[in-house]
Amino acid sequence: MKDNNKTTRASSPLTREMTVDSGHANYGSGSKNSSSSNSNANQQRHKKSNLLTDSTHRTINPIKTKKIPLLMTKKILLPLFAAISTALFSSAAQAGAAVDFSNQDWQVACDNTRTCRLAGYQAENNSDLPVSLLLVRRAGANATVDGKVKLGGAKESSAKALMQLGNRHRISLFINDRDYGETKPYSVAAGHAELTSAQVNALLDALTKSSKIELVIRNTRWQLSDKGASAVMLKADEAQGRVGTPSAFISTDSASKSNSSVLAPKAAPALRLVTPNPKAISSSKRKFVMRSSQLAELMKTTMKDADTDCPNLADKSPWRVSRLNSKQLLVQHDCWMGAYNTGMGAWVLNDTKPYQPTLVTTSATDYSNGKLTSVQKGRGIGDCLSKTDWVWTGKAFEKSHESTTGMCRLIEVGGAWQLPTYVTEVKVSRI
Repeated sequence: MKDNNKTTRASSPLTREMTVDSGHANYGSGSKNSSSSNSNANQQRHKKSNLLTDSTHRTINPIKTKKIPLLMTKKILLPLFAAISTALFSSAAQAGAAVDFSNQDWQVACDNTRTCRLAGYQAENNSDLPVSLLLVRRAGANATVDGKVKLGGAKESSAKALMQLGNRHRISLFINDRDYGETKPYSVAAGHAELTSAQVNALLDALTKSSKIELVIRNTRWQLSDKGASAVMLKADEAQGRVGTPSAFISTDSASKSNSSVLAPKAAPALRLVTPNPKAISSSKRKFVMRSSQLAELMKTTMKDADTDCPNLADKSPWRVSRLNSKQLLVQHDCWMGAYNTGMGAWVLNDTKPYQPTLVTTSATDYSNGKLTSVQKGRGIGDCLSKTDWVWTGKAFEKSHESTTGMCRLIEVGGAWQLPTYVTEVKVSRI
């Protein structure tokens, strides 16, 4: 995990890079001078000519900080809903669309293949014994529901109980003080235990009404909240076209539709990641050269409000350029820094006029071999994250993945689950 509270900047390990301050930007090989005397001489010449090559290094001015709202908190912990959203949208209109919805201690995320993942947690005021339950249901009339449980280890009492887990000790499920048996063996590698089908069925019934749900190991009892479960179950039914069918989570007095009306699963879009060739020779046979101030002005044209989206665009931090192919470049520059998150701007542009820059994101945190990634914390301790990936397809960067790890409930550093709202099938190829 990065410590985003620090204001010092680490250099990015790019294969071929240009670094600019107030002078020109040159796309080159990135080789260093062999002696300090040569370096000093070069710096004097660059100072006179206002030219800075990629082999010269200067002290970067202090970074501007951007006081940003907790975007991740808004994304992961959505405002509480007092009423089910059918007042705004009909279930028919929402069916099949990606869903990211939270209500009290429960949330649901349905991705573009129509798979829905429902996650519940302990009550927010019960952080001593954090617990989370995940229910996964794919689209289709005959789709079953799989269940997993994960116990948090943030507190000493939780950690002690977790250390007892193994083949001899399993988690038991109690609903309204009735014992529903032990889960499947706890997987240390996966960090969770799978529920039996009987346990899943009992939970699906209990979650539609007020119930006391506990996961027990010896004398330690983790209590799962039922608050908000009905609302997210109904939202999942809407997304999969199950409302009014026998297979719906939330059943009505009499099902008005058959299961044949349930939406079928959709195939994930196929993407081809084309591995960039950083050693490709420009088709123009010319080296890419541009002043940092010109680059900043050029990139401003891709944003409606550059001062908000990328407040550090015109500072003295280095621009980084990676060649994608013989005609296109990936250009990166630090955009903003918050208390525990940072964001880097990433653009694709032609290496000759017309440059036609295209903004990919202002929140990138990593780039490697044709893949841009943004990982942002929901809060400083990092128990909830959001993640977005983009892959280079040979002409543009296309989004390949978007997800969160669930609510910020102290389950574990890095988040409890992967709850995607957009997935793809990515195949890697080289030109």
